[in-house]
Amino acid sequence: MKILRSNDYRHMPWKNGGGETIEIAVSPDRAPLSDFDWRVSMATVANDGLFSSFPGIDRTLSILEGAGMTLSIEGRPPKLLTVADAPLSFPADVTTSAKLANGPITDLNVMTRRQSLRHRVRKLHVEHSQPITSHARELIFFCHRGSVALSTEGVSATLHALDTAVLQPVAVTLSADIASEVFLIEISSA
Repeated sequence: MKILRSNDYRHMPWKNGGGETIEIAVSPDRAPLSDFDWRVSMATVANDGLFSSFPGIDRTLSILEGAGMTLSIEGRPPKLLTVADAPLSFPADVTTSAKLANGPITDLNVMTRRQSLRHRVRKLHVEHSQPITSHARELIFFCHRGSVALSTEGVSATLHALDTAVLQPVAVTLSADIASEVFLIEISSA
């Protein structure tokens, strides 16, 4: 289990230069934007505009904070995405633009290289104890709100808000003393 603390995340400009992204985790480690297998990041979107294009990449977007934004994704009707909505998946290489609903938002962005990997993102509300089983090749837990303890095969760790754990698929138990929110990201072979 690899624990990533929020104060260790890497800050970098967006690919299109329109803002800043906070890279939470990337594989392989320190891979550039042009050559990653998978990537998890957060960004604050303060203005309407176009998304960066990532050829051969699939992406899933979740709203963490703010009133939301309307996404115009090529080939789809416009979609308002808010904190209450499930994560939204779409190709990262089609023309996509965003119009903010009411001020800046913060989003969670998950991307995988389409030819070799696929991913699934689930928002989990954790209270008390919750077992997690998965057949994915890698599991990533991103603690959005609260504090969550992870335990697996004699190893345990606590994630506080905005911390992340990356681990191989094993039986994992999440537990929380207060209502907490975690994003579970499952990375699998294509």
